[in-house]
Amino acid sequence: MTEPTHRVGEASWDSWGDPAHAAPLTPSQRELIGQVLGIAPDAGLPRTPEAELRLPPGSLPPDARAALAAAVGDENVDTGAAARVRHAGGKSTPDLLRRRGGDVSDAPDAVVLPAGHDEVAAVLTACARYGVAVVPFGGGTSVVGGVEPLRGGFAAAVALDLRRLSRLVAVDAVSRTATLQAGLRTPEAEELLAAHGFTLGHRPQSYEYATVGGYAATRSSGQSSAGYGRFDDMVVSLRAATPRGTLEPGRGPSSAAGPDLRRLLLGSEGTVGVITEVTLRVHPRPQERHDEAWTFPDFATGTAALRALAQDGVRPTLVRLSDEQETSVNAVLAGEEAAPGCLAVVTHEGGAERVAAVRELCSDTLRRAGGTGLGPERVAHWRSGRYLAPYLRDSLLDAGVLAETLETATTWSELHRLRDAVTDALAGALTTPEGAAPLVLCHASHVYPEGASLYFTVAAAAGADPGGRWRAAKRAAGDAIAACGATISHHHAVGTDHRPWMEDEVGPLGVEVLRAVKDTLDPAGVLNPGKLIPERS
Repeated sequence: MTEPTHRVGEASWDSWGDPAHAAPLTPSQRELIGQVLGIAPDAGLPRTPEAELRLPPGSLPPDARAALAAAVGDENVDTGAAARVRHAGGKSTPDLLRRRGGDVSDAPDAVVLPAGHDEVAAVLTACARYGVAVVPFGGGTSVVGGVEPLRGGFAAAVALDLRRLSRLVAVDAVSRTATLQAGLRTPEAEELLAAHGFTLGHRPQSYEYATVGGYAATRSSGQSSAGYGRFDDMVVSLRAATPRGTLEPGRGPSSAAGPDLRRLLLGSEGTVGVITEVTLRVHPRPQERHDEAWTFPDFATGTAALRALAQDGVRPTLVRLSDEQETSVNAVLAGEEAAPGCLAVVTHEGGAERVAAVRELCSDTLRRAGGTGLGPERVAHWRSGRYLAPYLRDSLLDAGVLAETLETATTWSELHRLRDAVTDALAGALTTPEGAAPLVLCHASHVYPEGASLYFTVAAAAGADPGGRWRAAKRAAGDAIAACGATISHHHAVGTDHRPWMEDEVGPLGVEVLRAVKDTLDPAGVLNPGKLIPERS
């Protein structure tokens, strides 16, 4: 039950992942997209060859370079062009558009690769002493500007690549916990845990490249959150290096010893410290997995069924409901005939008896709520393309299509108002002067007793200024989310892209608290400047 079934190499510098898994569009797909979105056949967005990139000269002061070499070894301070380009940002559409256009002006001055907690701490000490911005870098999969190497007024910036922190430190089989270093990619972590009979059960779409530390720093949520929980719910304790010293919050399964200091680090996005180790709740590897699809006459009926599951305590491992538009598009992509209604994907994992019991309860709830079971066949296409879907975005950009996603969450009572508001905002911002409207797809993929998340996928004509078009659309959607009282991010985090809405999210006093924490742990302000915390006015 290891996922995914294909091995990936290092990610490309100007696209999502391994070029070997690129997903070029067929001629018929290109024709259909052109008709739907009003795109000319020759409207593709060109790519600048890597050999033609013009990197700015490095500005790392010699004394800082020497201190970093002393901390991690000279061979682990990489100032080469290839390393700098590959750490010039994350994987959002704006990130890829800049690099496709040859803009790598924000590339870090060096990439530093520590091998453990003490070396991370030494790097932070050196950067604070010499005034060098330091940007923690895990898998580089941020889609909200979280790993952009911004300098924040400093003369230089380094990317702190944690890939050498790649050990399974300990497994407590009795307590069902495991301690992992922060640089472990998910497939590596799963392989190591599988040798002890355990799994994390954390499977976001960034599974192949994202890291344990990145999940903690962004409060990630995977597709199986209904059964295994969000990543921050799995964290028992963690260890982090800061310019002021080491933090190691978390003792026992729970504590009443004051505020939970783990929460200062979970979701902090490397702005107050660098997470180096995480102790997590793990689960026995499931004996079996059962997939099934359900159809509902409309999105309102489907979400009411999901609400019944969440509020009645019936917990499938995975539950995901596509709206009418997404259901139709996914059917076309799968080569199937589009049918009316909304498709839900449901998965049960665990021991045979538990799977059978939960399946029965779940099926009864969904049937009474108006659902019709379709069996497992309709799930197969979704599952087989789960980790390949981001590659489609690269091919869409090649064809002149602006494709991106955004997500939010709200209460059940506000869910449909939020969906309508965000859909209208995106459509209003991305409809062309000629009247070609974008495709706006939506699904609910993480459910709670109080509410659910909504995940939007957008495809529109790129036009002459695709970056500007997306910025306008993102601003309109963000304003709509804030106006509805929803969260600006359910699991993509804040980074630079959601920072304009953070004061609305946590309030002016909340922003002061965040700044106070940063001032205490990072008084020089070198840690990941420009992210998460709104700047002082």
